[in-house]
Amino acid sequence: MSTKLDQYLAAAKRERTTKAYASAIRHFEVDWGGMLPASGEGVARYLADHAESLTANTLRQRLAALGHWHSAHGFVDPTRMPIVKQALRGIRVVHARVERQATPLQLTDLGRVAEWQSQAITHAQSNNDRPGELRALRDRALILLGFWRGFRSDELIHLRVEHITFEPGGMKCFLRRTKTDTGKTYKVPALTRWCAVDAVREWLRVSGLTEGPLLPKVGPQGQLGTKRLHANSVIKILRSAMARAGLPAQQYSSHSLRRGFASWATRNGWDLKSLMAYVGWRDPSSAMRYIDTTDRFELPASESTTPAVALIAPEPPSAAKREIVLELHLRALRPGGRGARQAHRVIEQNYLSPFAAHRLDAKGTNYRLMMSADELEREEDIAQLLDSIYRVAGDHDSEIQAVLTDPTSGQHWE
Repeated sequence: MSTKLDQYLAAAKRERTTKAYASAIRHFEVDWGGMLPASGEGVARYLADHAESLTANTLRQRLAALGHWHSAHGFVDPTRMPIVKQALRGIRVVHARVERQATPLQLTDLGRVAEWQSQAITHAQSNNDRPGELRALRDRALILLGFWRGFRSDELIHLRVEHITFEPGGMKCFLRRTKTDTGKTYKVPALTRWCAVDAVREWLRVSGLTEGPLLPKVGPQGQLGTKRLHANSVIKILRSAMARAGLPAQQYSSHSLRRGFASWATRNGWDLKSLMAYVGWRDPSSAMRYIDTTDRFELPASESTTPAVALIAPEPPSAAKREIVLELHLRALRPGGRGARQAHRVIEQNYLSPFAAHRLDAKGTNYRLMMSADELEREEDIAQLLDSIYRVAGDHDSEIQAVLTDPTSGQHWE
């Protein structure tokens, strides 16, 4: 008999994550023949056997699943043992691959798609094509909202009408669940052109929806389904709109909206901390994967800032902060190598800046960071920061010693 505790425990698990973890455990135990609980050496051998066939990201996901299994069953987590970290670092060096990334949707191309969809809406209305009108309205709302809020496809399809609130200057979207948060409200500012708020408002007015999925299926006769779109439908909708607007559709994916916004914001002077707060990233490495740093110097000045589109990043949420001191010691593993200097620069610019890092010495071996006063959130941030620091050092063939200290309590992490 199900209890309230069972319901809460089930709710705490993301369905897709649960399935992915179960698949990873099955692959380790059944397909590969590993033993659970596992040893650090066993996990390292598992990584080595799949280093050529699986990407580093996939291997990290498998490690996360194994670590979760051991922690959930009360065993020591073997994925945190030095031999496993060294094996993964070596795999990244030997089997370095170019990371495949979605093409970011540029602002001018977003405008082309939005303008084409507006024409499609007008054409459908003049021909009494109710299904065509509804699809064009829904798809325009999906694309504009996905771009200007940096939503993932699974976030878009989980939006509900009753959780949309219009207010002066924009609207609010409440999501019961995202990849990194449980229950979060997102503000969507109103714009002068290609406005997501106007697109959503018009879609709701014409469709007559008052509850249920914001982006449901549209039937052949214009009937609106009660079920939300499937996540895989988002890429089909996006590519179809791109193709009809005369763009090379196949190079885009659902991540193109998120990457497009992140690149646009970066070119327009947003700092990493503001971008992370707006989109909802907690790990700087996640944000950096979406920022297109190669095209900002190639883009014409007229396109990097569009006066007709006024969007201002909201201030990062105010929260109590606590001072943490970071001590870093970097050295190159090879004499005369520049890896340590490069690693230091990457760590400082990409991973310390979100914590308002301030150098305490000229060499940059000591920093003062500001972190959340909430203990659980601080512990998670510290774990992610240390993991990122060691990963960057390994990627640059360098050795690092990092120690974080809480001056108030004397607690330290390394």
